[in-house]
Amino acid sequence: MNLDNPIAMGNTAKIYLSENKIVKVFNDFLPDNESKKEANKQKYAYSCGLPVPKVLDVGIINGKQAITMEYIKGESLGELLLKDKDQAESYLNTSVDMQLKVHSIIPDDFEPMHDKLYRQIEAVTTIDERQKSYLLKKLESFTFESRLCHGDFHLFNLLVADNEVVIIDWVDASAGDPRADVYRTYLLYSQFSTELAEVYLRLYCEKSGFRRPEVFQWSPVIAGARLSENVSTENSERLMEIINKHRQI
Repeated sequence: MNLDNPIAMGNTAKIYLSENKIVKVFNDFLPDNESKKEANKQKYAYSCGLPVPKVLDVGIINGKQAITMEYIKGESLGELLLKDKDQAESYLNTSVDMQLKVHSIIPDDFEPMHDKLYRQIEAVTTIDERQKSYLLKKLESFTFESRLCHGDFHLFNLLVADNEVVIIDWVDASAGDPRADVYRTYLLYSQFSTELAEVYLRLYCEKSGFRRPEVFQWSPVIAGARLSENVSTENSERLMEIINKHRQI
């Protein structure tokens, strides 16, 4: 397959549009089964009736792991927000409705969120052993009924096409506590806008019946796991402040 310039690039893969299909080509440093793991998560979400791009093929393209999937032509809610910030609450309201649909699903045989977060925290090199021990003990203390969680739910992972909202990028999906998934979204928004994050959290709590403290109990664990991602746009000092603040409470 001849792939020209990518239409998007992330930490783990490049995205191409070819023959009216999306081709996600993974970077070389990832495990050999990365594409199959992600494709299986997306296939599962699709099988549950969620609006998700259909996976068409999983294989090797030009010597690299790749997933070929349905092309959804449209703009993300994030792009629409940048064009019209007055519609922020409306877009967030739509996103919360979609996230609640995801969280309504009780998954079978799906990667546990606990295992994923444990692995991420163990991999962090910027915290000492006492901090790591605190985070892992905090993680072990949670009890909840596992639900399907997207793991990276935000406006830029929601595409609007033909008046339907489609959820993309299922690589971080797991079976876990929706409150952790909500805090992850809050954390991502608060990196850029506290106001946006607060509106999102208010809407989710109003619609779900969750209380703010229930969501924020996950804050040190999710912030600690976020440290392992080494995202260039993320402020590691901010994450450390969240961790240390909750150790003192």
